[in-house]
Amino acid sequence: MEQNNNNSLEKKRKRLKNPFRLQCAVKNYDWGILGNKSHVARLFSLNAGSHIDPNLPYAEFWIGTHESGPSFLNHGGALSLKEWMSNNPDVLGDRVLKKWGSDLPFLFKVLSVEKALSIQAHPDRELARALHKSQPILYKDENHKPEMALALTEFEALCGLISLKELKHVLCTVPEIVELVGGADAEQSFPVKELDRNQEAKAILVSIFSQILLSSKDEICEIISRLKWRLNLEKKKRQLTDKELLVLRLEGQYPNDAGVLAAFLLNYVKLNPGEALCIGANEPHAYIRGECIECMATSDNVVRAGLTSKHRDIQTLLSMLARKQGFPEILKGFSLNPYTTRYLPPFEEFEVDRCILPLAASVVFPSVAGPSLFLFIAGNGTHSAGFAEEQVVEEGEVLFVPAYMEFTITSKSKELHLYRAGVNSKFFQVF
Repeated sequence: MEQNNNNSLEKKRKRLKNPFRLQCAVKNYDWGILGNKSHVARLFSLNAGSHIDPNLPYAEFWIGTHESGPSFLNHGGALSLKEWMSNNPDVLGDRVLKKWGSDLPFLFKVLSVEKALSIQAHPDRELARALHKSQPILYKDENHKPEMALALTEFEALCGLISLKELKHVLCTVPEIVELVGGADAEQSFPVKELDRNQEAKAILVSIFSQILLSSKDEICEIISRLKWRLNLEKKKRQLTDKELLVLRLEGQYPNDAGVLAAFLLNYVKLNPGEALCIGANEPHAYIRGECIECMATSDNVVRAGLTSKHRDIQTLLSMLARKQGFPEILKGFSLNPYTTRYLPPFEEFEVDRCILPLAASVVFPSVAGPSLFLFIAGNGTHSAGFAEEQVVEEGEVLFVPAYMEFTITSKSKELHLYRAGVNSKFFQVF
């Protein structure tokens, strides 16, 4: 009997020390990219063995434990990753388990964006708890949602309030905004020449942003009509700026939406593949177009205020608005080895590694004190870890790797392209 128990424990120990394949969820939001043109569609089809509908938008591929799109263990049928981890908490590592309980602290995604997402912000922990308590249908959890977008293709976004210098430029070149928020006394209300020495210049920017979002539908329709007429006339005489071209594009997607005007007051960011953007709590932003890897704290809380047909909670967004200004930092990551780049955001819940392996090359992901998720987005190869024999890995596969497990990957194709998400390594350096 004792021998049988020892054998059973040994089998369980070996089982928990192996990577597990995951079957993951897809979201078909209307802003997604249609059918086969979407990274999300291709990855989901390969991951789940499903057909791609060429007429359906594929927007997000979710990897993780959030109840809105949980991942499941392939070998376990209907067994969710979250349920399995609750029964086997050792796979998370002691420090992760103590800090976040028997759950992943991060949510891993791929986004395929054809049409702009809403102007939005994510609440901090305190506000998230209050919103979930008062409006649980709209705000589905109590967690904050700092996030990072890592570009797979050229990727466009709006992020954060513009600098005072750019505000002066807007007030000098976009008369429609001045008219909307200042009326006949616009120059007195917003003295452009004095902005540099006006101690309340930041408050003026926030005031303009607020007035735009709170304007009546009729006012917005009239102002946007004038803006379109002027820009379409001027483009016959000059090259429109990138921001002006963006605003016309947004208006085509969301006609007569206040967010079209609000876009003038947000930084227009263009990421190249391999560049990343971090977005903290309460920071206004909107993804515009392109495809990216996204990682965030495990939450789906979104406070929307423009460029959307969904519920808008403008007063909440304005009350929580981060007041910092200027162009956001673009992360380019740092090299771990010849094939791997790490992106380390200022959030303890997560980090992301980008790995591109040429044919026959191998890379070792060292043992770490927390769990990891591996997503393979192109090519094929083999992996070895724990007690398992070497196994084939292909595009579309997602692996959960337990804490304290060294993981080796070898490319068998011209290029094997993968991403790893894990708990921020700085979290384990603080005692």
